[in-house]
Amino acid sequence: MNDIRPAKRPPKPNVPQEIPAAHRLSAPPPELMLEDTASPDIKPSKKSPKKLIIGVITTVLLLIIVTIIGGIAWYTHQLQPVSADANASRVRLTIALGATPDAIADQLAEKRLIRSATAFRIYTKLSRTQNRLQAGTYSLSPTESTARIVEHLVTGKTDEFTLTFLPGATLAENRHVLLGAGYGVGEVDAALKKAYDHALFTDKPASADLEGYIYGETYNFSTSASVEDILVRTFDEYYQAITAAKLVEGFKAQGLNLYEGITLASIIQREVSSETDEAQVAQVFLKRLREGTVLGSDVTYKYAAKHFNLVDSPLQDSTYNTRLVKGLPPGPIATPGLGALKAVAQPAAGDYEFFLAGDDGITYFAHTEAEHEANIKDHCQIGCAE
Repeated sequence: MNDIRPAKRPPKPNVPQEIPAAHRLSAPPPELMLEDTASPDIKPSKKSPKKLIIGVITTVLLLIIVTIIGGIAWYTHQLQPVSADANASRVRLTIALGATPDAIADQLAEKRLIRSATAFRIYTKLSRTQNRLQAGTYSLSPTESTARIVEHLVTGKTDEFTLTFLPGATLAENRHVLLGAGYGVGEVDAALKKAYDHALFTDKPASADLEGYIYGETYNFSTSASVEDILVRTFDEYYQAITAAKLVEGFKAQGLNLYEGITLASIIQREVSSETDEAQVAQVFLKRLREGTVLGSDVTYKYAAKHFNLVDSPLQDSTYNTRLVKGLPPGPIATPGLGALKAVAQPAAGDYEFFLAGDDGITYFAHTEAEHEANIKDHCQIGCAE
């Protein structure tokens, strides 16, 4: 049986098949044909990594520069004085032995002597002075720069300072002098209320305060001096002046003890200013005391009005109103100067009964009330009308 197989067909040539007409795409009209130019794909531009790194570095450097400039400006400002007021009160600062630089910085900032404790620490570290600050008591001013204060503390030289108590000043005014020297309110008030054992206070009632007893003078003190030290110094100066002028004996000759002599002198101190007038006014007041008439001084009730919050009037109901109450007021109304004290101990001759301060600054004296009224009419139209 013969093997009959179908003959193999030769492969068809690779000829593109004709696309049916229905599926053919017609060519676009010639007018719609675009120029055959290759257009690159449009994509978002990307910076190269190198440019990005440079931008970041530049930004960081700018921030660093701005920060450094701002820090330098802040630091420079913080080293400036706290106050530009030339009349700013000085401040007492006591640095304890062994105090750390940080503790000293905090003390200075708390006392408002420096603007910044941090700036102070930086400055002392940069200037290598942080371990050279000396213990002691200093008198510093808020008008001093940090550099000046550091220099002050490095030298370790404790200061001397000057205090001036004025003749005619009241106790309240002298209290402000002590506060202005940098002493604290508590220390000042405690010292003013303390009972002192001193010869100056002979005849002074135990209930009386120190009004009239802080002697008017200019003093130098070490910054280590306490308020009590200052007051005792003024008491010593006062009593030395009284002793040297033999005022106790002079007061006694006028029928006054030491306390009464100081009280009358304080009134004279506030009434007139020249020593000649003081001696003559003392004569008038001593004559009135002997005669048992009122002193008639305006300065006494005015003192009470200010210090005890009373009505400022010659009708004031007060033991300090010497227009209505006979004799001396309860105590001094100010600290008398040496001239007023001597005037009480050695009054001028004469028998004047009245005096007044004229509008021209001259003190006019009179023997009779009629003469006094004439002096008012002729010389005291403004002052006597108040």
